[in-house]
Amino acid sequence: MIMDDSNFWKNKRVLVTGHTGFKGAWLTLLLSRMGAVVGGVALDPPTTPSLYDCASLDELLESDSRADIADLAGVKAAMNRFAPELVLHLAAQSLVRESYRDPLETYRTNVMGTLTVLEAARSCPSLRAVINVTTDKCYAQRELTVPFVETDPMGGSDPYSNSKGCSELLTDCYRRSFMQPEGAALLASARAGNVIGGGDWAADRLLPDGYRAFSRGEPLTIRYPKAIRPWQHVLEPLTGYLQLGRALLEGQNELATGWNFGPSTADALTVGDVATAACRIWGDGAAWVTDHEEHPHEAAWLQLDSTAARERLGWKTQLTAEEAVEWTIAWYRDFERGASARELCLEQVERYLGRGVCPQMAADLRR
Repeated sequence: MIMDDSNFWKNKRVLVTGHTGFKGAWLTLLLSRMGAVVGGVALDPPTTPSLYDCASLDELLESDSRADIADLAGVKAAMNRFAPELVLHLAAQSLVRESYRDPLETYRTNVMGTLTVLEAARSCPSLRAVINVTTDKCYAQRELTVPFVETDPMGGSDPYSNSKGCSELLTDCYRRSFMQPEGAALLASARAGNVIGGGDWAADRLLPDGYRAFSRGEPLTIRYPKAIRPWQHVLEPLTGYLQLGRALLEGQNELATGWNFGPSTADALTVGDVATAACRIWGDGAAWVTDHEEHPHEAAWLQLDSTAARERLGWKTQLTAEEAVEWTIAWYRDFERGASARELCLEQVERYLGRGVCPQMAADLRR
Protein backbone atom coordinates (compact mmCIF):
# COMPACT_ATOMS: atom_id res chain seq x y z
CA MET A 1 0.00 0.00 0.00
CA ILE A 2 1.25 3.47 -0.87
CA MET A 3 2.00 5.64 2.16
CA ASP A 4 -0.52 8.37 2.88
CA ASP A 5 0.57 11.72 1.48
CA SER A 6 -1.93 14.54 1.30
CA ASN A 7 0.28 16.37 -1.18
CA PHE A 8 0.60 13.53 -3.68
CA TRP A 9 -1.56 15.19 -6.34
CA LYS A 10 -0.26 18.72 -5.77
CA ASN A 11 0.97 20.08 -9.11
CA LYS A 12 0.56 16.71 -10.84
CA ARG A 13 -0.40 17.44 -14.44
CA VAL A 14 -3.53 15.47 -15.36
CA LEU A 15 -5.34 15.61 -18.69
CA VAL A 16 -9.01 14.57 -18.74
CA THR A 17 -10.61 13.80 -22.08
CA GLY A 18 -14.36 14.36 -22.01
CA HIS A 19 -14.02 16.87 -19.17
CA THR A 20 -17.16 18.70 -20.32
CA GLY A 21 -19.32 15.62 -19.74
CA PHE A 22 -21.03 14.51 -16.53
CA LYS A 23 -18.33 12.20 -15.12
CA GLY A 24 -15.54 14.32 -16.57
CA ALA A 25 -16.86 17.40 -14.79
CA TRP A 26 -16.98 15.65 -11.40
CA LEU A 27 -13.48 14.28 -12.03
CA THR A 28 -12.17 17.74 -12.93
CA LEU A 29 -13.56 19.08 -9.66
CA LEU A 30 -11.96 16.29 -7.61
CA LEU A 31 -8.56 16.71 -9.25
CA SER A 32 -8.62 20.46 -8.75
CA ARG A 33 -9.57 20.01 -5.10
CA MET A 34 -6.56 17.74 -4.61
CA GLY A 35 -4.19 20.32 -6.05
CA ALA A 36 -3.61 18.80 -9.48
CA VAL A 37 -3.01 20.97 -12.52
CA VAL A 38 -5.87 19.95 -14.79
CA GLY A 39 -6.24 20.14 -18.55
CA GLY A 40 -9.11 19.01 -20.70
CA VAL A 41 -9.76 17.88 -24.27
CA ALA A 42 -13.37 17.58 -25.39
CA LEU A 43 -16.12 18.96 -27.54
CA ASP A 44 -18.47 21.56 -26.07
CA PRO A 45 -20.69 20.27 -23.24
CA PRO A 46 -23.05 17.61 -24.60
CA THR A 47 -26.16 18.89 -22.83
CA THR A 48 -27.82 22.15 -21.88
CA PRO A 49 -27.67 22.70 -18.99
CA SER A 50 -24.37 20.99 -18.20
CA LEU A 51 -22.51 20.49 -14.94
CA TYR A 52 -19.37 21.86 -16.59
CA ASP A 53 -21.05 25.20 -17.31
CA CYS A 54 -23.22 25.38 -14.18
CA ALA A 55 -20.22 24.79 -11.91
CA SER A 56 -17.96 27.16 -13.94
CA LEU A 57 -15.32 24.46 -14.18
CA ASP A 58 -13.42 26.35 -16.86
CA GLU A 59 -12.07 28.43 -13.94
CA LEU A 60 -10.27 25.34 -12.61
CA LEU A 61 -8.43 24.41 -15.80
CA GLU A 62 -4.99 25.41 -16.98
CA SER A 63 -5.84 24.17 -20.47
CA ASP A 64 -9.31 23.77 -22.00
CA SER A 65 -8.94 22.40 -25.52
CA ARG A 66 -11.84 21.84 -27.87
CA ALA A 67 -11.14 18.95 -30.23
CA ASP A 68 -12.90 15.96 -31.74
CA ILE A 69 -11.47 13.01 -29.82
CA ALA A 70 -10.98 11.12 -33.10
CA ASP A 71 -8.91 13.96 -34.62
CA LEU A 72 -5.32 12.81 -34.15
CA ALA A 73 -3.73 16.14 -35.01
CA GLY A 74 -5.98 18.06 -32.60
CA VAL A 75 -5.63 15.59 -29.72
CA LYS A 76 -1.87 15.25 -30.17
CA ALA A 77 -1.42 19.03 -30.24
CA ALA A 78 -3.51 19.49 -27.09
CA MET A 79 -1.71 16.69 -25.26
CA ASN A 80 1.80 17.84 -26.15
CA ARG A 81 0.94 21.47 -25.36
CA PHE A 82 -0.36 20.58 -21.88
CA ALA A 83 2.36 17.97 -21.20
CA PRO A 84 0.45 15.71 -18.78
CA GLU A 85 1.86 13.05 -16.49
CA LEU A 86 -1.47 11.19 -16.44
CA VAL A 87 -4.27 10.98 -19.00
CA LEU A 88 -7.75 9.89 -17.92
CA HIS A 89 -9.66 9.08 -21.11
CA LEU A 90 -13.41 9.57 -20.53
CA ALA A 91 -14.51 11.09 -23.86
CA ALA A 92 -17.14 8.84 -25.40
CA GLN A 93 -20.56 8.40 -26.93
CA SER A 94 -22.04 6.81 -23.81
CA LEU A 95 -25.71 6.11 -24.57
CA VAL A 96 -27.01 2.71 -25.68
CA ARG A 97 -30.08 4.06 -27.49
CA GLU A 98 -28.04 6.72 -29.29
CA SER A 99 -25.71 3.96 -30.50
CA TYR A 100 -28.66 2.30 -32.24
CA ARG A 101 -29.60 5.61 -33.86
CA ASP A 102 -26.06 6.40 -34.99
CA PRO A 103 -23.75 3.38 -34.80
CA LEU A 104 -21.17 4.88 -37.16
CA GLU A 105 -20.59 7.90 -34.91
CA THR A 106 -20.58 5.66 -31.82
CA TYR A 107 -17.80 3.47 -33.22
CA ARG A 108 -15.91 6.48 -34.56
CA THR A 109 -15.93 8.16 -31.16
CA ASN A 110 -15.43 5.13 -28.92
CA VAL A 111 -13.06 3.08 -31.06
CA MET A 112 -11.20 5.58 -33.23
CA GLY A 113 -11.26 8.06 -30.34
CA THR A 114 -9.48 5.54 -28.11
CA LEU A 115 -7.01 4.76 -30.88
CA THR A 116 -6.34 8.47 -31.33
CA VAL A 117 -5.68 9.03 -27.62
CA LEU A 118 -3.33 6.04 -27.45
CA GLU A 119 -1.46 7.15 -30.55
CA ALA A 120 -1.10 10.66 -29.17
CA ALA A 121 0.09 9.18 -25.87
CA ARG A 122 2.91 7.32 -27.62
CA SER A 123 4.50 10.59 -28.74
CA CYS A 124 4.00 12.58 -25.52
CA PRO A 125 7.34 12.59 -23.65
CA SER A 126 5.93 13.85 -20.34
CA LEU A 127 3.35 11.06 -20.04
CA ARG A 128 3.76 8.40 -17.36
CA ALA A 129 0.35 6.71 -17.28
CA VAL A 130 -2.96 6.43 -19.18
CA ILE A 131 -6.31 5.11 -17.92
CA ASN A 132 -8.97 4.30 -20.51
CA VAL A 133 -12.41 4.47 -18.88
CA THR A 134 -14.93 2.10 -20.47
CA THR A 135 -18.02 0.44 -18.97
CA ASP A 136 -19.46 -2.69 -17.35
CA LYS A 137 -21.18 -3.28 -20.70
CA CYS A 138 -17.88 -4.05 -22.45
CA TYR A 139 -18.08 -7.76 -21.59
CA ALA A 140 -19.52 -10.43 -23.90
CA GLN A 141 -23.05 -10.99 -22.64
CA ARG A 142 -23.70 -14.49 -21.28
CA GLU A 143 -27.15 -13.74 -19.83
CA LEU A 144 -25.97 -15.51 -16.67
CA THR A 145 -26.41 -14.15 -13.16
CA VAL A 146 -22.67 -14.32 -12.41
CA PRO A 147 -20.67 -11.09 -11.93
CA PHE A 148 -18.11 -10.28 -14.60
CA VAL A 149 -14.44 -10.55 -13.65
CA GLU A 150 -11.65 -8.70 -15.42
CA THR A 151 -10.52 -11.78 -17.36
CA ASP A 152 -13.92 -12.42 -18.96
CA PRO A 153 -14.00 -11.95 -22.75
CA MET A 154 -14.91 -8.60 -24.27
CA GLY A 155 -18.00 -8.30 -26.45
CA GLY A 156 -21.28 -6.44 -26.24
CA SER A 157 -24.45 -7.08 -28.22
CA ASP A 158 -25.47 -3.46 -28.92
CA PRO A 159 -23.32 -0.90 -30.77
CA TYR A 160 -22.40 1.07 -27.64
CA SER A 161 -21.42 -1.98 -25.59
CA ASN A 162 -19.57 -3.55 -28.50
CA SER A 163 -17.69 -0.33 -29.23
CA LYS A 164 -16.50 -0.29 -25.62
CA GLY A 165 -15.44 -3.93 -25.89
CA CYS A 166 -13.44 -2.90 -28.96
CA SER A 167 -11.92 -0.04 -26.95
CA GLU A 168 -10.80 -2.53 -24.30
CA LEU A 169 -9.24 -4.79 -26.95
CA LEU A 170 -7.38 -1.80 -28.37
CA THR A 171 -6.10 -0.94 -24.91
CA ASP A 172 -4.81 -4.46 -24.37
CA CYS A 173 -3.18 -4.44 -27.83
CA TYR A 174 -1.39 -1.13 -27.24
CA ARG A 175 -0.27 -2.20 -23.78
CA ARG A 176 1.31 -5.36 -25.19
CA SER A 177 2.64 -3.82 -28.41
CA PHE A 178 3.86 -0.35 -27.46
CA MET A 179 3.74 0.24 -23.70
CA GLN A 180 5.90 -2.54 -22.33
CA PRO A 181 9.44 -1.16 -22.84
CA GLU A 182 11.26 0.43 -19.93
CA GLY A 183 10.22 4.06 -19.64
CA ALA A 184 6.97 3.72 -21.61
CA ALA A 185 3.77 5.12 -20.11
CA LEU A 186 1.75 2.56 -18.14
CA LEU A 187 -1.65 1.78 -19.62
CA ALA A 188 -4.72 0.53 -17.71
CA SER A 189 -8.48 0.45 -18.23
CA ALA A 190 -11.34 0.98 -15.79
CA ARG A 191 -14.89 -0.40 -15.97
CA ALA A 192 -17.68 0.99 -13.80
CA GLY A 193 -21.35 0.22 -13.33
CA ASN A 194 -24.43 2.38 -13.86
CA VAL A 195 -23.15 5.71 -12.58
CA ILE A 196 -25.65 8.20 -11.15
CA GLY A 197 -25.27 11.60 -9.54
CA GLY A 198 -26.30 15.23 -9.64
CA GLY A 199 -25.46 17.23 -12.73
CA ASP A 200 -26.27 14.55 -15.30
CA TRP A 201 -28.76 15.89 -17.84
CA ALA A 202 -28.30 13.27 -20.57
CA ALA A 203 -31.35 11.89 -22.34
CA ASP A 204 -32.32 8.23 -21.92
CA ARG A 205 -30.80 7.91 -18.46
CA LEU A 206 -33.06 6.88 -15.64
CA LEU A 207 -32.60 9.58 -12.99
CA PRO A 208 -32.11 12.55 -15.33
CA ASP A 209 -35.30 11.45 -17.10
CA GLY A 210 -36.93 11.12 -13.68
CA TYR A 211 -35.84 14.59 -12.63
CA ARG A 212 -37.29 16.11 -15.81
CA ALA A 213 -40.56 14.18 -15.48
CA PHE A 214 -41.03 14.85 -11.76
CA SER A 215 -40.29 18.57 -12.23
CA ARG A 216 -43.13 18.72 -14.74
CA GLY A 217 -45.47 16.73 -12.52
CA GLU A 218 -45.43 13.82 -14.99
CA PRO A 219 -44.72 10.12 -14.41
CA LEU A 220 -41.33 8.72 -15.34
CA THR A 221 -41.57 6.30 -18.27
CA ILE A 222 -39.15 3.38 -18.17
CA ARG A 223 -38.44 0.72 -20.79
CA TYR A 224 -37.12 -2.31 -18.90
CA PRO A 225 -38.26 -2.23 -15.26
CA LYS A 226 -36.98 -5.76 -14.58
CA ALA A 227 -33.46 -5.16 -15.95
CA ILE A 228 -30.80 -5.44 -13.24
CA ARG A 229 -27.91 -2.97 -13.13
CA PRO A 230 -24.97 -2.22 -10.76
CA TRP A 231 -25.99 1.25 -9.51
CA GLN A 232 -23.35 3.51 -7.95
CA HIS A 233 -22.85 7.17 -7.14
CA VAL A 234 -20.41 8.97 -9.42
CA LEU A 235 -17.91 9.51 -6.59
CA GLU A 236 -17.45 5.75 -6.21
CA PRO A 237 -15.77 4.91 -9.54
CA LEU A 238 -13.98 8.27 -9.74
CA THR A 239 -12.15 7.61 -6.48
CA GLY A 240 -11.28 4.20 -7.91
CA TYR A 241 -9.81 5.76 -11.05
CA LEU A 242 -7.77 8.14 -8.91
CA GLN A 243 -6.46 5.38 -6.65
CA LEU A 244 -5.45 3.43 -9.77
CA GLY A 245 -3.90 6.55 -11.31
CA ARG A 246 -1.88 7.22 -8.19
CA ALA A 247 -0.59 3.63 -8.14
CA LEU A 248 0.48 3.86 -11.78
CA LEU A 249 2.22 7.18 -11.22
CA GLU A 250 4.05 5.56 -8.31
CA GLY A 251 5.40 3.04 -10.83
CA GLN A 252 3.42 -0.06 -9.89
CA ASN A 253 3.80 -1.65 -13.31
CA GLU A 254 1.92 -4.81 -12.39
CA LEU A 255 -1.28 -2.75 -12.00
CA ALA A 256 -1.28 -1.71 -15.67
CA THR A 257 -4.23 -3.91 -16.61
CA GLY A 258 -8.06 -3.86 -16.67
CA TRP A 259 -10.05 -3.10 -13.49
CA ASN A 260 -13.66 -3.33 -12.34
CA PHE A 261 -15.03 -0.59 -10.06
CA GLY A 262 -18.57 -1.72 -9.30
CA PRO A 263 -20.88 -1.86 -6.28
CA SER A 264 -21.55 -4.89 -4.14
CA THR A 265 -23.94 -7.55 -5.40
CA ALA A 266 -26.56 -6.25 -2.96
CA ASP A 267 -26.74 -3.04 -4.97
CA ALA A 268 -27.53 -4.72 -8.29
CA LEU A 269 -31.14 -3.51 -8.26
CA THR A 270 -33.78 -3.57 -10.97
CA VAL A 271 -34.57 -0.41 -12.90
CA GLY A 272 -38.02 -0.56 -11.33
CA ASP A 273 -36.56 -0.70 -7.82
CA VAL A 274 -34.44 2.39 -8.45
CA ALA A 275 -37.36 4.24 -10.05
CA THR A 276 -39.55 3.41 -7.04
CA ALA A 277 -36.87 4.71 -4.66
CA ALA A 278 -36.51 7.89 -6.70
CA CYS A 279 -40.26 8.48 -6.59
CA ARG A 280 -40.39 7.98 -2.83
CA ILE A 281 -37.44 10.32 -2.22
CA TRP A 282 -38.81 13.01 -4.55
CA GLY A 283 -42.30 12.84 -3.04
CA ASP A 284 -45.07 15.11 -4.34
CA GLY A 285 -46.87 12.15 -5.90
CA ALA A 286 -43.97 11.18 -8.19
CA ALA A 287 -44.64 7.93 -10.05
CA TRP A 288 -43.35 5.77 -12.87
CA VAL A 289 -45.00 3.79 -15.65
CA THR A 290 -43.75 1.17 -18.08
CA ASP A 291 -43.31 1.99 -21.75
CA HIS A 292 -44.75 -1.08 -23.54
CA GLU A 293 -43.56 -0.13 -27.00
CA GLU A 294 -40.82 -2.18 -28.65
CA HIS A 295 -37.28 -0.98 -27.95
CA PRO A 296 -33.80 -2.09 -29.03
CA HIS A 297 -32.24 -4.90 -27.04
CA GLU A 298 -30.36 -4.09 -23.83
CA ALA A 299 -28.70 -6.55 -21.47
CA ALA A 300 -31.12 -7.88 -18.85
CA TRP A 301 -28.49 -8.43 -16.13
CA LEU A 302 -25.19 -6.72 -15.38
CA GLN A 303 -22.94 -7.02 -12.34
CA LEU A 304 -19.22 -6.51 -11.78
CA ASP A 305 -16.89 -8.44 -9.47
CA SER A 306 -14.60 -5.79 -7.98
CA THR A 307 -12.59 -8.09 -5.71
CA ALA A 308 -9.32 -7.13 -7.38
CA ALA A 309 -9.84 -3.40 -6.77
CA ARG A 310 -10.71 -4.03 -3.12
CA GLU A 311 -7.79 -6.35 -2.43
CA ARG A 312 -5.05 -4.74 -4.55
CA LEU A 313 -5.99 -1.05 -4.54
CA GLY A 314 -7.80 -0.75 -1.21
CA TRP A 315 -10.89 0.62 -2.99
CA LYS A 316 -14.44 -0.09 -1.93
CA THR A 317 -17.85 1.49 -2.31
CA GLN A 318 -19.17 3.67 0.50
CA LEU A 319 -22.83 4.23 -0.43
CA THR A 320 -25.66 1.79 -0.94
CA ALA A 321 -27.64 2.05 -4.15
CA GLU A 322 -30.54 3.67 -2.30
CA GLU A 323 -28.19 6.22 -0.73
CA ALA A 324 -26.78 6.96 -4.18
CA VAL A 325 -30.30 7.61 -5.44
CA GLU A 326 -31.04 9.81 -2.40
CA TRP A 327 -27.88 11.89 -2.92
CA THR A 328 -28.70 12.29 -6.61
CA ILE A 329 -32.30 13.37 -6.09
CA ALA A 330 -31.24 15.74 -3.29
CA TRP A 331 -28.69 17.35 -5.64
CA TYR A 332 -31.33 17.98 -8.29
CA ARG A 333 -33.82 19.27 -5.73
CA ASP A 334 -31.33 21.74 -4.24
CA PHE A 335 -30.07 22.87 -7.63
CA GLU A 336 -33.65 23.55 -8.75
CA ARG A 337 -34.05 25.74 -5.64
CA GLY A 338 -31.07 27.87 -6.64
CA ALA A 339 -28.09 26.24 -4.91
CA SER A 340 -24.64 26.47 -6.54
CA ALA A 341 -23.81 23.41 -8.64
CA ARG A 342 -20.16 23.50 -7.58
CA GLU A 343 -20.99 23.85 -3.90
CA LEU A 344 -23.50 21.00 -4.09
CA CYS A 345 -20.79 18.76 -5.53
CA LEU A 346 -18.23 19.82 -2.93
CA GLU A 347 -20.72 19.30 -0.10
CA GLN A 348 -21.30 15.73 -1.30
CA VAL A 349 -17.55 15.17 -1.49
CA GLU A 350 -17.33 16.22 2.18
CA ARG A 351 -20.14 13.84 3.12
CA TYR A 352 -18.48 11.08 1.13
CA LEU A 353 -15.23 11.54 3.05
CA GLY A 354 -17.11 10.79 6.24
CA ARG A 355 -18.16 7.37 5.02
CA GLY A 356 -14.85 5.58 5.57
CA VAL A 357 -13.03 6.29 2.32
CA CYS A 358 -9.60 4.66 2.14
CA PRO A 359 -7.12 6.76 4.21
CA GLN A 360 -4.95 7.45 1.19
CA MET A 361 -7.86 8.91 -0.80
CA ALA A 362 -9.22 10.77 2.22
CA ALA A 363 -5.80 12.39 2.75
CA ASP A 364 -5.66 13.41 -0.92
CA LEU A 365 -9.13 14.96 -0.83
CA ARG A 366 -8.65 16.69 2.51
CA ARG A 367 -5.39 18.42 1.55
